[in-house]
Amino acid sequence: MKRRHPMPFGAEPIEGGGVSFRLWAPGVEAVALRLDEARELPMMTPGAGWFELTVPMARAGSRYQFRLQSGPNEGLLVPDPVSRFNPDDVHGPSEVIDPTAFEWPEDDWRGRPWEEAVIYELHVGSFTRAGNFDGVIERLDYLAYLGVTALELMPVADFPGRHNWGYDGVLQFAPDAAYGRPEDFKRLVAAAHARGLMVLLDVVYNHFGPEGNYLHAYAPTFFNPRHETPWGAAINFDGEGCRTVRDFYIHNALYWLEEYHLDGLRLDAIHAICDDGSPHIVAELGAAVLEGPGSEREIHLILENDRNQSRFLARDESPRWRYATAQWNDDIHHVFHVLATGESDGYYRDYAVEPIRLLGRCLAEGFAFQGHASAFRDGEARGEPSAHLPPAAFVNFLQTHDQIGNRAFGERLCHLAHPVALEALTAVLLLAPPPPMLFMGEEFAAAQPFLFFCDFGPELARAVTEGRRREFERFERFADPAQRARIPDPNAAATFA
Repeated sequence: MKRRHPMPFGAEPIEGGGVSFRLWAPGVEAVALRLDEARELPMMTPGAGWFELTVPMARAGSRYQFRLQSGPNEGLLVPDPVSRFNPDDVHGPSEVIDPTAFEWPEDDWRGRPWEEAVIYELHVGSFTRAGNFDGVIERLDYLAYLGVTALELMPVADFPGRHNWGYDGVLQFAPDAAYGRPEDFKRLVAAAHARGLMVLLDVVYNHFGPEGNYLHAYAPTFFNPRHETPWGAAINFDGEGCRTVRDFYIHNALYWLEEYHLDGLRLDAIHAICDDGSPHIVAELGAAVLEGPGSEREIHLILENDRNQSRFLARDESPRWRYATAQWNDDIHHVFHVLATGESDGYYRDYAVEPIRLLGRCLAEGFAFQGHASAFRDGEARGEPSAHLPPAAFVNFLQTHDQIGNRAFGERLCHLAHPVALEALTAVLLLAPPPPMLFMGEEFAAAQPFLFFCDFGPELARAVTEGRRREFERFERFADPAQRARIPDPNAAATFA
């Protein structure tokens, strides 16, 4: 069985031979295609910022880059932003991939209803010693035996360096080469389905990583300076030229779901997506998924949304989901954490008063904050009413990559809480109606911490290390600079190990 998602950009192999190349570069006047490091071919421009060229001698396996031939970055070689694979990391050439070359097993997999979800979040690079897609395959029988029904993979889109959480991805269509080739990821999905396991992928549509994103050099309208974010100008979902940008992300979602036969996506931090237009990009993307692969099988979109906007979880008359299936419920995590540890620093402050009452509200109604004032946010109202939503609209958890890795020393809850308290809260998590989620190793109280790690170039690495340590200045424990210096360097190999 063949699976392919056709796209209006990137490198598309042509039936009968050759490859069609298309790049949106409205910030330059001329672009050349560099093919297999041997020749450069001028690309044609049909207008509207597009450059295209069909090359009969190109084939699957060909390496290619685009050379900018005008503007302030004239001469710069860039990878394809829609690369299906970049074997030599984010700064190197892209590789032409023929998605129909992978033979999917003939099966009748149509996914699983969301009410059956028992989710296991994992990081491909650190879940096994192998640190790749094949390593995950070797553990699938264990996960099925454990009772897991859905794997949720932290982002795999190509990031700079050898190790990264995945939220610094810059090539959104390319599985990172550190984890294997595209066909390796597809074999993982097929193997999971053979064991009755869904595969969900975390995707990041609110920003690009700080290294390896070349879009500014040739497509400045990909970003909208009217919206400022922690990463600079926001991705342009609502300004001039935004149609191509919106299509880029909608195709990305459909690509993962169709070409990789995934069962769903978890959209990272949609509260950080700036979109004043209508429909909101999350709504448009959800509709495209529902009308596309979601019309043929069970597909699930899961949101992370600090604003607790229940509007994205609204049901229509069908009664299928309109925009998303469910949302990570940070509120119940925060209550669990306060009850387990007694901590009240930072955002835990909002949950330190009457935590049992807030736990009851989360179990009965979803969000704890449904328009209530947040002391952590200086009295600002947070959230929307959620009691009308079904329990399955919320994903409950005691731990995630964020809640562990964003601690200075990456302590898991088993390092912080009394075992009896942890056992009681785990019982609540597993027996409550909403789908539960475990973070890798949680099921046996893994001794290893899960630290924040990355692998940037020297200058950026230094800035990240210093910034990471500054984040903890406001905590009494780290008021002393000597104590802050003990916080592990995210770029050190030992931190990943």
